[in-house]
Parts: sequence; structure tokens; C-alpha cells
Amino acid sequence: MLPSSVEFVPDGSTLATDPQLLYFTSGTTSKPKLVLHSQQSYPVGHLSTMYWLGLQPGDVHWNISSAGWAKHAWSCFFAPWNAGATVFIYNYSRFAAASILETLVRCSVTTLCAPPTVWRMLIQEDLGKYPVKVRELIGAGEPLNPEVIDQVKAAWGITLRDGFGQTETTAQVGNSPGQTVKLGSMGRPMPGYQVRLVDVDGQVSDEGEICLMLSPRPLGLMISYDDDPEKTAEVMRDGFYHTGDTASVDADGYITYVGRADDVFKASDYRISPFELESVLIEHEAVAEAAVVPSPDPLRLAVPKAFLTLRAGYEPGRELARDIFVFLRSRLSPYKRVRRLEFGELPKTISGKIRRVELRKGEQGRDRAATTRGEFEYYEEDFEF
Repeated sequence: MLPSSVEFVPDGSTLATDPQLLYFTSGTTSKPKLVLHSQQSYPVGHLSTMYWLGLQPGDVHWNISSAGWAKHAWSCFFAPWNAGATVFIYNYSRFAAASILETLVRCSVTTLCAPPTVWRMLIQEDLGKYPVKVRELIGAGEPLNPEVIDQVKAAWGITLRDGFGQTETTAQVGNSPGQTVKLGSMGRPMPGYQVRLVDVDGQVSDEGEICLMLSPRPLGLMISYDDDPEKTAEVMRDGFYHTGDTASVDADGYITYVGRADDVFKASDYRISPFELESVLIEHEAVAEAAVVPSPDPLRLAVPKAFLTLRAGYEPGRELARDIFVFLRSRLSPYKRVRRLEFGELPKTISGKIRRVELRKGEQGRDRAATTRGEFEYYEEDFEF
């Protein structure tokens, strides 16, 4: 057997625009798509993610994300690597909020990034009992409800910062360290991205689809959807990359997430944002997670219906349903109010994102008269107020 050479001779030059990585999207609204990234889009593009996370040399950074998803590459490799920070990995077979919090303290983690599903589970613990040493707290994957941010701030005195990006990109929008955080807003555009909101007529507006200008093309943007030129052309049209997510922007440039374009719906001709209603629902002491979708109605065409997962210690039933309806009546305008509730587990992707599309399809198949109901399904008109 001949000895191996100690010299490495490349087969050829590697260009910045050559392929490097393939990742599947999480598939919240459709089948997962295979995303192709270049030698520059993640290694260089994730400078925006490093900036959003607030990573510094010497940090001990913990990102709670399963390997195989793009967010794992974001925060378990590229962003801390660019910053010269330590990547902290904690291997566990089953998620337990108390164990996560104990590890956070024991290992002196300085920066923590976790999806909203994890944060909603963590705040069910007494956070004040854990003397954390963290400097930066970040949420990613889905919008952060203001109630979650408030509870973390009350316990630890640290503002949990939100942000927005996709498998197809790096961090596009975020609340960067030191920036004033407006509750409900996911922040402002990150360096390297020119973000515009485009309405249904293709015009830049203060509310519409989140789009990225392609001139100049962002370094953090994917090459394409692998072997799908039609889908690639669909999202790379009219000088923009179209994210499929909708938002609004205020006079200070703060962008507030509305929802996936497919998730926003009309009830009695009013435009309804599921995220807005879900944020109110989880303020109720019994509600751990919520997903709102349109439910067919003979009079209003559709009404908001909430699917709810309860916190430990609460049981589904008529009395709790009435209490939640009363709670909502004091916090929402009549045209926004949730008219139906159903208790149960929420369908999720492998990466933990709620699949509202699955719930929506289930409701679309129902009779508008809604003569049949689930075991733990309740209507507002069932009660006297």
C-alpha cells in the first residue's frame, strides 16, 4: 500500500458562487423545498446573523435547534464561527424545561437562541429561580408573542429579541443589541439586505409581502431551489426575492410580522392576522400555545377559530372555554374576536413550527352549518355573557 501524500491538491478552483450546502425548508405551508446555497451565501451571509445575535469573541453560545435544519447551521456553526465564540451543545433525549434552565446556569452560557415553542415551554417554569449569566436572549423560527417577552424580562431583566429569516437566506430582519425593542415588532432590516413590503399590485407599500431587492443581490440569498427552475423563477421575479410572508412597517422602519401569505384571511370582510389573535390568547393563564385559522360560517363566510394547547394543571372543558371567551371579549374588537375554540395538540413540523395549513384544510372540509363538532370544541354563541 502506497503512503498517502501530505500535500493537498485541489481538483480545481472553488468559486464563491459555487454550490456548498443543500437544506430542506421546514414545510409549514407546503411540501419542503430543497434550497441550494453557495460558498459565500452562508459563510459570508451569516455576518448579518452574527450581528443580530450579538455574538462576541469568547461568548458561550447555545442554539436550541435540531441538526439538519438550516437554523442549526446559522447559530451552531457559521455565526459563532465568524464571531470567534464557543458553540455550546447539550445532548438530550427528551426536552425538559427545568433541565434546560439548570444547564444554562451550570455551564455559564452567555447567549441563548431558541424557537418560540421552546420559550413558551420555558416560561411555564419559575424563571426567577435560575441565576443565569446570559447577556443576549434571542428567539427565531416563528414570531415571538409579547407575553413571552414580558415574562422573560420580568424574571431576568433581559429583553428577549426577535428576528426573521428563512432557510433561503440568513437573518434578514431583527432587533439587534442596543436597539429599542418595540413589542410585537421583529425589528429592522439587517446589514446586507434591502427589505421592501410589496402589495398585491406589485407596489412598495407600508404593508405587504416581505421582499428583498435583487439589485444588488444579497450575499446571504440562496442560489436557487435545487432542480426546480419554475419555483425559483416564481420567487425571483420583478426585481425582488419574494419571501411569502407578510408584514407592516412603521415610520421608524420597524417591521411587524403579520403572517404567511396563505395564513391571513378575511372574516365579515375584515382582514384577520392569526398571529395578532394568538398573541392575545397565550396571555390567558391556561393557554400554552394557540393557532388561529378561518372556520366556515353561514353568515360571515368565515370566523376565527382557535386551536389551543393547555398548560400543565388545566383540563379542557366548557367552563374553561367560557372563561377564555370572556377574556377575549375584554381584549379584542368584536370583528377580531375568536368565535370558536377547540382544545388539543397542535400539528407541527419536525422543526417545531405550527402547521396552520393542516388545521386550515381540516376546517375547509367542514359544512358551513357546522352540525358536527369535536369532543372539546366550543362556540361563543353557546354561552351567555
